[in-house]
Amino acid sequence: MAKVSISLDADLVVEVMVLAGIGSPQDAVEAIVRDYVAHGHRTEARTGLREQGLRKVDVKPREPEG
Repeated sequence: MAKVSISLDADLVVEVMVLAGIGSPQDAVEAIVRDYVAHGHRTEARTGLREQGLRKVDVKPREPEG
């Protein structure tokens, strides 16, 4: 697996470490990123793929209500 090196604000990383309960900055940030990706996959599974939904949009203007 390819690795990427980035610079992050130290206070931000420390806060992630505390919130995640993980002692290593690398592991803490990786866990947060993995959780974010998993959350996106769960959302897609519940709502259907966004791209598919956009293809099914009715292009006719809506009738005024009320």
